[in-house]
Amino acid sequence: MTVVGYRRPAPGINPDNNSSAYASTRARAPRHPAIRIEHTLSEITGPHFETGGASAIDLTRGARGEALGERIIVTGRVLDDDGRAIAGALIETWQANAAGRYAHESDQHDAPLDPNFAGAGRIISDSDGAYRLVTIKPGAYPWRNHPNAWRPQHIHFSVFGTGFAARLITQMYFPGDPLLAIDPIFQSVADPDARARLVAALQMDVTVAEYALGYRFDIVLRGRDATPPQE
Repeated sequence: MTVVGYRRPAPGINPDNNSSAYASTRARAPRHPAIRIEHTLSEITGPHFETGGASAIDLTRGARGEALGERIIVTGRVLDDDGRAIAGALIETWQANAAGRYAHESDQHDAPLDPNFAGAGRIISDSDGAYRLVTIKPGAYPWRNHPNAWRPQHIHFSVFGTGFAARLITQMYFPGDPLLAIDPIFQSVADPDARARLVAALQMDVTVAEYALGYRFDIVLRGRDATPPQE
């Protein structure tokens, strides 16, 4: 069995462990150099999620009705270093509702909850590496990083590729959001081309007339053109 070596991302893709404008990294950043541990076959070749998984989900339909807010469709492909499709990738998403509040007990933002929107989903990429998510466009919300700080509208993605070592946690942002220019998490990615890969593209061929706007968000797990991590 041939194990493909790790291709390092280009400089500026990975945020610094300690980004001064992103306050919580000061406490989380490691204080000692990283120790390299070689991957085993278990980490490189597993897990496998393709059995019984759906490549498309709809989060807008709750138990008692439809979720409130602007419906959107997000679609894209999960790709490797060389642009090849990764089939059977596990894609997990979570987000705030249209009012900017998560359906989680730790979120005490003074905004309404939506009983028909849980805000979390799980998708398995198909044989072409593709996925499709129907959801509600999330609202911006305040956070306590600095006085009067607000997060841009975003959707969180966690993606497992062909092995445990090929995992990415990132965020998808929306084009034209004025908060991107002043958001410390988004701006922690130094390379402007890499930052641009975090912003979904409005796609009219994905948009469904009189129903929902469509966006494309491809995810490249590793390599020089990788989608930057965002936590």
